Amino acid sequence: MRHGMSGQDRLIGRIARIVGDGGLLADADAMAPYLVDWRGAFRGRARAVVRPADTDAVAGVVALCREAGVALVPQGGNTGLVGGATPHESGGEIVVSLERMNRVRRLDAADFTMTVEAGCILADVQAAAAAVGRFFPLSLGAEGTCRIGGNIATNAGGNATLRFGNARELVLGLEVVLPDGRVWNGLSGLRKNNTGYDLKQLHIGGEGTLGIITAATLRLFPRRRQVETALVAFDSLDKAVALFSAARERLDEFLSAFELIPRIGLDMALEHVPQTQDPLAAAHPWYALVEVSSGQTAIGLADLLEGWLGEALEDGTVADGVVARSQRMAAGLWHIREACVEAQRLAGPSVKHDVSVPVSRVAAFIAEAGAAVARQAPEARVVAFGHVGDGNIHFNVCSGPGQDRARFLEAAPALTALIYDIVARHCGSFSAEHGIGRLRREPLATYLPPVARDQMAAIKAALDPGSLMNPGTIFHGAGDGRAGSGRATTGEP
Repeated sequence: MRHGMSGQDRLIGRIARIVGDGGLLADADAMAPYLVDWRGAFRGRARAVVRPADTDAVAGVVALCREAGVALVPQGGNTGLVGGATPHESGGEIVVSLERMNRVRRLDAADFTMTVEAGCILADVQAAAAAVGRFFPLSLGAEGTCRIGGNIATNAGGNATLRFGNARELVLGLEVVLPDGRVWNGLSGLRKNNTGYDLKQLHIGGEGTLGIITAATLRLFPRRRQVETALVAFDSLDKAVALFSAARERLDEFLSAFELIPRIGLDMALEHVPQTQDPLAAAHPWYALVEVSSGQTAIGLADLLEGWLGEALEDGTVADGVVARSQRMAAGLWHIREACVEAQRLAGPSVKHDVSVPVSRVAAFIAEAGAAVARQAPEARVVAFGHVGDGNIHFNVCSGPGQDRARFLEAAPALTALIYDIVARHCGSFSAEHGIGRLRREPLATYLPPVARDQMAAIKAALDPGSLMNPGTIFHGAGDGRAGSGRATTGEP
């Protein structure tokens, strides 16, 4: 006896007709890379992985799934760090990958804008801008694989935030498929537009919970004709923060990066990451990677940087330093910063905290949090580094040499709660970059004021009443569209 198709089979068949050849993956092996996050901390299952090639196809898929009551999980390059692009273990969701939507729709050098689809790899966006003599400043360690839609959905920051801002400041307009399948075309290149609410800001940092970003109009800048890089060393963290304050005054608009690196991070990189070299003769407890850049050539930045650092050496703020004499040397200095991240992964388990505090409190926060960790977990090692220029510190607690892995991870939730409480006392944020995802829902409920939580829940309920758009991300619970409660119970893997 022949049986008819199930409802699920009919839905998948209709979706397959919308997305066409290569647009639907239902085989377990083919779907596998889309079902686990970059760190391997979150794993799930899905009915299918859908790979639409244009906005109309995305809209068609969303409309069908809304009609069927099936939840969707948008995904870009799958390089997220908080589990916000991974389906749940229930297997009832459909992953919508934007990777095939990778076209540059428009590049207007005269207007300093470009419109790109959400699946464009960040490095390709940078290269397209450079090809017409323009500069797109968003820069991340994962820029060779992450995609611009995901960068926007998580409001990515990166190494140039100090000067150019994070994704929120670099987006002029968006195209978004809403949870009901309608397409909002807000791809405006206008710098000024006061026609009511700025709707794009709901979706920037919204992590796909209010719609699926399909394209964006981005701000471009003049290409950089001068880039100078230096690594400077300090005897104390207070002096590093003092130098940053002086840099803001003396280097002003030329200052494009000021990255904090601890000696323990450099030592880990020297031990675990090939091609890492210490450019200074003696070891120092703290370092800063300083970059100045400009699109003009009237003022020589090399002389400006060297003269300013020379004064800092004379007055004792800086203990030692080196200015890169070539692009290759500059790349070597930046390699140290990126190797600190990779080295921690290779050195063993760690509990990561992506936090921010006012710049004036960076030194005090690191000192207080470091002392608290030393009291509670004396075997652990603190690696505090990051974008000190905007107060964003990656405060990571790494297991000590020979420390039992299971015992270390068992202690992780208590360490995270301790650190987040200190962040709050310093008027900071437990989520500076990367987003909330599924990892940080509990601290969101603990540290975000109730009025703010209520507003967010109201927006979610209004735009996605069925909670079918990336359920369980940001909001606690897969279907109720409300923030969770309780304090943090886990650290970042």
